[in-house]
Amino acid sequence: MTSPVRLALLGCGTVGQEVVRLLHEQSTDLAARIGAPLEIAGIAVRRLGRDRGDLPVDDDLFTTDALGLIKRDDVDVVVEVVGGIEPARSWLVEALRAGKSVVTANKALLAEDGAALHDAAAEGGADLYYEASVAGAIPLLRPLRESLHGDRITRVTGIVNGTTNFILSAMDATGAGFAEALDEATELGYAEADPTADVEGFDAAAKAAILASLAFHTRVAAADVHREGITEVTAADVASARAMGCTIKLLCIAARGVDPAGRETVSVRVHPAMIPRSHPLASVGDAFNAVFVEADAAGQLMFYGRGAGGAPTASAVLGDVVAVSRNRLAGVRAASESAYADLAVRPMGEALTRYHVSLDVADRPGVLASVAGVFARHDVSIATVRQGSAGGSPGRDGDAELVIVTHVAPDAALAATVVELRGLDIVRSVTSVLRVEGGA
Repeated sequence: MTSPVRLALLGCGTVGQEVVRLLHEQSTDLAARIGAPLEIAGIAVRRLGRDRGDLPVDDDLFTTDALGLIKRDDVDVVVEVVGGIEPARSWLVEALRAGKSVVTANKALLAEDGAALHDAAAEGGADLYYEASVAGAIPLLRPLRESLHGDRITRVTGIVNGTTNFILSAMDATGAGFAEALDEATELGYAEADPTADVEGFDAAAKAAILASLAFHTRVAAADVHREGITEVTAADVASARAMGCTIKLLCIAARGVDPAGRETVSVRVHPAMIPRSHPLASVGDAFNAVFVEADAAGQLMFYGRGAGGAPTASAVLGDVVAVSRNRLAGVRAASESAYADLAVRPMGEALTRYHVSLDVADRPGVLASVAGVFARHDVSIATVRQGSAGGSPGRDGDAELVIVTHVAPDAALAATVVELRGLDIVRSVTSVLRVEGGA
């Protein structure tokens, strides 16, 4: 067996500690798989002396000088589980330019400025692996960047945030409102004290950018992703979805398309949507993640599992460490970034989708015709209409509820329809607007 592969670990929080434990517990097997033992050269942390339990490492391995650790000649691989944009970006660019392989779980950095990391990797001839940045332990990114490179991926639809999936699943199962379900998620440890990144869709948008970049050989940044969270989803929305045989999920959707000029494009979006209960993603509950991939030759593929947590994320990190270490010993590097397609990212207004619109309207003759006329003026075709009581008194001055589901149309036309509906005298309020995906 050859000399050890030496690791610099940046960060020793929940994920970092699990990485250390797995390195210790599986050291013999990891060495056999790689052909050399793995050793920790140092661990960079923000504060020394913090209680980290019974980690099987010596105290003298800890340092607050991350950059100094990265620059050491005896460091072969840099593992980053700190998160955030800076100083992580500067650290990883330094490592890659120096020819040191990098394994990172930093979805925010990859989504905001993955280009800088890929360029630095090319400059230094180093490997950049980031399986843990999306969907935790689920083997997903490597199949997209390697296994499916002989195919043409057309669409990726996923549930990639466990917190929001737990909340929406709880609302569906119990009839609870958003606030109640969020409280439960917080009590069980599924939601952070500040859940904004999750419930407003920022976390899912970063992951959507990474998935789209790999699937469509195009650099996609978080700023290119249309993002909506789940804070406006109500118990009434969930009940309405159930009445349609649907459930509501926060989806990331990346799809190939063609613009009006005939050029191939990609659209990337994150938002809550109704999907039929027969769809494979509909049964994904609790805090689990799942990603549904559609390709020309392979057809439909689904990847499912725990998408977060210290141990699942550390599993993905260690898988990447094994891969880059084997490459290093063999004197090779993995295939570089594939961004040859360079497809334009279409604006959300051009994305094709369907709307579910609930209206509180005046209960009098001609209302349905007036509402239908608004849809017609925007070239939006109505698929179904359901009418019921909105709780007002019967008769001329009462209220009624209209629930309308459209056929597929450009999102801009659908949004403009809703805007005009809000201005009609006969419409008391637009009580709900949700997109419908998956053929419901």
